[in-house]
Formats: sequence, structure tokens, C-alpha cells
Amino acid sequence: MRKTFFGSLYLSLAASIWGGMYVVSKYVLDYVPPFTLVWLRYAIAFFVLWAILQVQRVPVPKEKEDWKHIISIGIVGYVVSISLQFVGTKWSDAHTASLITSATPAFIVIFARWMLNEALTLRKLSALLLATAGVVVVVGFGKGETTSFFGNVLLVGAAVTWALLSVLVKIASDRLSVLVMTTYAIFVAWIGTTPMMVWEWWQVTPVTFSFPVVLGVIYLGVVSTAGAFFLWNKGMEMMDASIGSLFFFFQPLVGSLFGWLFLHEQLHVSFWIGGALIVIGVVIAVFRKKQV
Repeated sequence: MRKTFFGSLYLSLAASIWGGMYVVSKYVLDYVPPFTLVWLRYAIAFFVLWAILQVQRVPVPKEKEDWKHIISIGIVGYVVSISLQFVGTKWSDAHTASLITSATPAFIVIFARWMLNEALTLRKLSALLLATAGVVVVVGFGKGETTSFFGNVLLVGAAVTWALLSVLVKIASDRLSVLVMTTYAIFVAWIGTTPMMVWEWWQVTPVTFSFPVVLGVIYLGVVSTAGAFFLWNKGMEMMDASIGSLFFFFQPLVGSLFGWLFLHEQLHVSFWIGGALIVIGVVIAVFRKKQV
């Protein structure tokens, strides 16, 4: 029960941080191009986590198998998935991106069944369907701008690769501590996004920094990347991947709530109905676990 409680707490915090990240990102992206922002996030996150490892005197992994896991997580989740999400949103729209990437938990359930042999129970499927319905109610249909088929395909790719990342983290946690895994996977992603950052600097206007922008970048690097990635990985280590996946649904829920609080965006009755469905789905998945 203690493990379930803390796993739920870590996953809830991670998804909530990512949901709230929308508010900060919306401001910072007016001054910093997307891939440059991702590169800066990874740079800050890596050095923060690396400093913690140095204080704890944790050595760099030396086994090839460990680095195989670290590189897979860094490339699949932190380079490919994030890049597909950025480009897909550019070619589609933010509303459609929210709806399509909310399919991530369904893909996690599939990968968990295939790669971890986790049981696919009626309770898990019911919770997944209920929470998915909640996201659809919150995000809704037909409210977005004109969408692109190519952009939507890329967004599906982002959902699939993030789901694969979550399962890869679960597998790697048998060999590596979550802190070590997260730190060096972010390092791999930092290196992997460097070519895209350099290319972007050749294509767009140079970055405009100000004190608020710098604070925003630091927040995204320390809290939304170092902190949230660690919390998500730690939570996935402590719970079944298929159950932990449901906490991903808190991201659009908190994003909508923060948009209402800080950006004065409107919340309709559908938000509260959808939010209730998401919470009920998560409660069914987590607190009836022992009855399976």
C-alpha cells in the first residue's frame, strides 16, 4: 500500500507539472525557438541531476547493458517523442495534439502486456476507457483549427514512443537507480537535440533573453524536466506500467486548470465532468488493485 501511495503521488506530480508547464512554455516560446528551448531544458536538467550524483558520489555506469538502456530511453523518449510532438503540433494544432497524445496510456497498456507480460484485466480496461472518455470530454472534438494528416501521424508517433519510453524505464529500473537512469538519459537527449538546435539557429531569429524568459527557462529545466522526468520514472518503477499510465491523464486536466487560473481561458461544464471521469478511472485502477 505504501508503494502504491508514493508511486501514485510521484506520477500525479509529474503529470501535473507537465500540465502546468503549458503556461510557462506559452510565454517562453514567444522569445525562444522550440528546439532551442528543449536543448536548454536538457542542458539545465542534466547539470542539476549530475551535481546531485556528484554530491552522492554515484559513479558513472560502466556496463554496456546499462548504457544500452540509457541510450534507448534518451533517444526514444527524450529525443524522438518530444521532437515528434513539437513538429506534429506545428503541422496540426495544439488542441488536436492534446487529444491525440492522450492516447499514450492505451499504448502503454499494449507495450506492458507485450514486453512485461502484465495482465490485461477487465478492471484495467474499464479504468482506461473511463479516463480516456474523461480526456475526450475535457478536450472535446471539433474545437481545433485546420489540422494536417501529416501532423496527426507525427503526433500518433509521439504518443507511441512516449508509451514505449515508460515501459523501457520500467525494464531499466531493474538494473539502474532512477536518478542515474534519468540523469544520463537526459544527457543523451541533450547531445541528440544539439543538431536540431544548431539547424534552428540558422533558420530563425536569434533568441531574445530577458529576466522573465531566463526564469522561465530555468523553471522548465529544473522543475519540468529534471524534477518531472525523475518523478515519472520513479513512479513507473513503483507501479504496474498499465496502471501508472493512467496518471498521464492528469496532464491535460491540470493544463486546462492552469490555463484558466493564469491565462484567463474559459472552463466549461465539460471540464468538470471530464475531470471527474479521469479521477474515477484512476481510483478504480489504483485502489482496487488487491482485488485482482
